[in-house]
Amino acid sequence: MASKASLPRGTRDILPNQMIQREWIMDSLKSSFRSYGFQAIETPAMEKLETLTGKYGEEGDRLIFKLLPRGEKLEKVFRAEDLNSAREKLNRNLEEALRYDLTVPLARFVVQNQNEINFPFKRYQIQPVWRADRPAKGRYREFYQCDADVIGSKSLWQEVDFIGLYSEVFAKLGLPIEIKMNHRKVLQGITEKYGVNEHFGAFTVALDKLDKIGLAGVQKEMTEKDLPEGALKALELIHNLKGDNRSILNTLKEELAETEVGIQGLGDLNFVVEACADLNIGAALQLDFTLARGLDYYTGAIFEVKALDLDLGSIGGGGRYDDLTSIFGLKNMPGIGISFGLDRIQLALEEKGISCPEDEFSGDFLFVNFGEKEARFSNKLAKQLRGLGLKVELYPDATKMKKQLDYANRKGIRFVLLIGSEEMEQGIFTLKDMKEGSQRKLGTIELLEAFNPSQSQDHAKH
Repeated sequence: MASKASLPRGTRDILPNQMIQREWIMDSLKSSFRSYGFQAIETPAMEKLETLTGKYGEEGDRLIFKLLPRGEKLEKVFRAEDLNSAREKLNRNLEEALRYDLTVPLARFVVQNQNEINFPFKRYQIQPVWRADRPAKGRYREFYQCDADVIGSKSLWQEVDFIGLYSEVFAKLGLPIEIKMNHRKVLQGITEKYGVNEHFGAFTVALDKLDKIGLAGVQKEMTEKDLPEGALKALELIHNLKGDNRSILNTLKEELAETEVGIQGLGDLNFVVEACADLNIGAALQLDFTLARGLDYYTGAIFEVKALDLDLGSIGGGGRYDDLTSIFGLKNMPGIGISFGLDRIQLALEEKGISCPEDEFSGDFLFVNFGEKEARFSNKLAKQLRGLGLKVELYPDATKMKKQLDYANRKGIRFVLLIGSEEMEQGIFTLKDMKEGSQRKLGTIELLEAFNPSQSQDHAKH
């Protein structure tokens, strides 16, 4: 019996026309990453479970996809006398998991390969991650992260570079954004002022839900978690902060004047805001102290990027994590990184009606197949065109002309070459422009010269 064709929840197939858009996004990312000095790496899809757990907070740990043990270990679980016993045995034998993000595996990578890499280490990585989350619009259980990180520098110029990187990439893509920034030390200063510092983790987890469940929802959650009354006062202060970046900083300097950690954080933010203004990259930057990003490993600046006028959640985010490698035994190795959410970026572009720009010359050719003799001749010419870096194919079957031209149209192939027996004898070929609906005659040399990228800026008009 044939099995039903279906996908696991929270996953999807990517069709060729969607891949064109994705590859354009990834190419834009890679070129910007490289222009800032980042180098590519890859890490395995699986990590040891102990590598991942305890790094993302309680809620994050619940979303880790754990891999079942195999063979004899799994058989022992099923031989358990009752469900509780089976569950205990299973938990004892869980050893591996699919990676939840690219940052914790990076910390493990740096520690294991510290003698092989150059510090400060600037890496970028584009790979899938998995989260056992509830699927929703723009939220998948398998999705790509596109990360850039710097390991080994405390310099605030890294924060400035990352804001510049966000601005550059989304300008290339034509997608209007806002970049939100906060600082964990400022949040620590606020909780210290109101006597909630011992509940910092629970406070930030609740605060991070402000844009999802609203002020009343966060107040209710804090009350239900039995947080001190000061938590509600701290929430009120954060919620009421208004104005431009400098006025917000000035307000908080007065509020946190007696908290050393808070003043440190505000000093960092002030430097970044002023540096971005000097470089004309701060237009999209907005300080937002409701931003908490509930991952436990952040220690300094934190970022979140959203597409303007779209309800998609964040399309990028990150921050500073100066203590992350210490969990694997390597101390005094500061780090900072950002991530681009490929799937949500693509969805944002689709909703905005933004598609990848047509190349100056698409480079696409289809040779019509008139039969074996003509196909042999066409393939030799196709090889020469490919040698110029163009995308060329021969229709595989000698079928009706209409079917072959329909194929070219559906695939977005701009130029069709018709080489029949007469054209072969004369050495003159018919070139059909599917976009303009025109056609002309060209010899071999004319064809190769007309579409040689090194000799022409506008190949289609020669």
